[in-house]
Amino acid sequence: MSTLHYDIAHVLDGSVLLLGFLLLYQRRMFGLINIFAFQALGLALAAAWQAHVHGESHLYATALIALSVKAGIIPYALRRLIIHFGIHRTIDTALGIGPSLVAGATLVALSVMLVLPVTADSAALTREKLALALSTVLIGLLMMITRRNAITQVIGFMALENGLILAAVGVQGMPLVVEMGIAFEVMVAFIIFGIFFFHIRDRFESLDLQYLESHRGERR
Repeated sequence: MSTLHYDIAHVLDGSVLLLGFLLLYQRRMFGLINIFAFQALGLALAAAWQAHVHGESHLYATALIALSVKAGIIPYALRRLIIHFGIHRTIDTALGIGPSLVAGATLVALSVMLVLPVTADSAALTREKLALALSTVLIGLLMMITRRNAITQVIGFMALENGLILAAVGVQGMPLVVEMGIAFEVMVAFIIFGIFFFHIRDRFESLDLQYLESHRGERR
């Protein structure tokens, strides 16, 4: 791989992680959805670039799925859910924005410390891509933990899955069936989350999970 190809791949992979930090920073619901769509777009570009450089044509299918489903269909559906349920447009957090960003940076450092020694015999781009992918996964998990609204937790889950796809794209020779399986699981999970939203809304007239905690006796 030439230096130019390497640099472009690095920028695309890094943009997915950077947009993960912007997800932690965002306070507005529609802004959060827009950032997630851009993250999915960055993932699609990273997969397409990997397909172009290594001649793995099946990665174009991965890029197309990420572009159409994750950057298009899912953000559109989430916006419709917000409008339909009349959800508050501001985001409630269990952990402040500043501490969340610090925790995210700590998780990135942890990912680098874990991945780089284990993949010492791999190519430089593969090692860095896997470190960035694990960082994206952990930031998505952090978002699920620190955000109270069900919609934001779904976005955290989808961001986590973006990291998994980035890792699959980074491993040369990964079968298409694995990537298709991940995409299918995401669609099934999204449908389940949609049903979950309707039940929470019908029962508590809100998608704020603090009402669910109060109902279970975990919060007074």
